[in-house]
Amino acid sequence: MNSPKEAIILCGGLGTRLKSVLPNLPKPMAPVKNKPFLAFILEYLKRQNIKKVILAVSYKYEIIQNYFQNSYLDIEIVYSIEDEPLGTGGAIMEALKLVDQNSVYILNGDTIFDINLNNLKLDDSKICIALKHMNNFDRYGSVNIDKNHNITAFNEKKFTPDGFINGGIYLVSKDIFDDFSLNAKFSFEEFFQNNFLALKARACVFDDYFIDIGIPQDYQAFIDIN
Repeated sequence: MNSPKEAIILCGGLGTRLKSVLPNLPKPMAPVKNKPFLAFILEYLKRQNIKKVILAVSYKYEIIQNYFQNSYLDIEIVYSIEDEPLGTGGAIMEALKLVDQNSVYILNGDTIFDINLNNLKLDDSKICIALKHMNNFDRYGSVNIDKNHNITAFNEKKFTPDGFINGGIYLVSKDIFDDFSLNAKFSFEEFFQNNFLALKARACVFDDYFIDIGIPQDYQAFIDIN
């Protein structure tokens, strides 16, 4: 199966932990030198040959829309607008209505994980997740996989000397939610953790550059290298 040419970026977060440095902006619009963080994600997707991006937006979405309009770097930009926040799951469920292909990449609007998207494969799964190998961490939960790269467990946040974290990039089948009865508002992360066996969830491990600007010190670290 050919790799999809479409991606959904989750841009609806309030950026609560960044309020001290970002009082009036959606988190993906956090400025880095002279452009928003979201521009770096779109530049990455351009390098990955993505042709269409659906921005799942909510909080102050007009700021995002005014900046990126309907095209950026020759990528078609489409907006899935939530009148009220639907959680990551509800946001994805709405955005999937705008997807043309049978599968699509999903990315968080506050992380960059510089992987080769072509290495994510569904096979007979409904979802394949990009994992990042990390040492000595406690800010993230960890994920267990077997030798065939099937997900076997999710672990709560705790100090972990060596493990894999969710890198915030997924390849999903467009019909991922079809067999489930779900509310309009729900957490995709909870849905995934509760149903990974039914979804036959797979993972691919990467060691590429990873940054999550969800807290001020990591946001500053990204500014410092750009």
